[in-house]
Amino acid sequence: MSASALAYDGTAMLGRQLRRVRHNPGLLILTQTMPVTMLLFFGYVFGSALAVPGEEYRTFLVPGLLVATAANGIMTGMFQAAQDAHRGVTDRLRTLPISRAAVPLGQAAADLVVTAAGTVPFLLVGLAVGWRIEGSALEAAAAVGLLLLFRFATTWIGILLGLVSRSEEAAGQLGGATFMLPLLSNAYIPTDGLPGWLRAVAEWNPISAVSTALRDLFGNAPAPADGAWPVTHPVAGSLVWCAVLVAVFMPLAVRRYADGGR
Repeated sequence: MSASALAYDGTAMLGRQLRRVRHNPGLLILTQTMPVTMLLFFGYVFGSALAVPGEEYRTFLVPGLLVATAANGIMTGMFQAAQDAHRGVTDRLRTLPISRAAVPLGQAAADLVVTAAGTVPFLLVGLAVGWRIEGSALEAAAAVGLLLLFRFATTWIGILLGLVSRSEEAAGQLGGATFMLPLLSNAYIPTDGLPGWLRAVAEWNPISAVSTALRDLFGNAPAPADGAWPVTHPVAGSLVWCAVLVAVFMPLAVRRYADGGR
């Protein structure tokens, strides 16, 4: 199938997913307000208990929380794909004369649109609590672009896991476990105080690379001079991680969808 046909079919599936979001406003409100709630809770409750001063910690926290929220693409992608698969929607869509890549691509693209829209109020709340963009406008735009690229990459992980899950309940339980991923990174706390082996695990976590890249691009904190390669070269490390995740999980998800679980 030609690229133009894929683009047409993918746009149609994008519209379907956006209508799906519109008809489920409760989930939309929850996903948009949860990051703001976490920012206020972590920034004021946890920030007061850390050695880092409150406003300085919130400056550290905002980029990390943006990335932690982007990593939730695993959970949302998994839940939506599992819901369609186990309610028979995927089987009906598979009978249509459209590209096999169009349906998962439409889901990933719609998630990206919703994420981009939800990033705006989060950044405004961040500014209200003391976070500032200290870098240039071009660097800030690059930071947002990198954030959305990471969300796109993690969504494909979720789509694949949702398609291979045995039930919606199993997908929900597995998706809930993904909250551990940001805890094993530098999204919420610096890693320099961790034990050696745990610090290595945290710094090789893709979330750490993207969080460090956003702090660097926003001008909040420079990349550390010591540590694992992805955090000492955070922009390059983030791009490599995103490329690897998309290259691995996107074709696997499309193949799984096309095969229908066989």
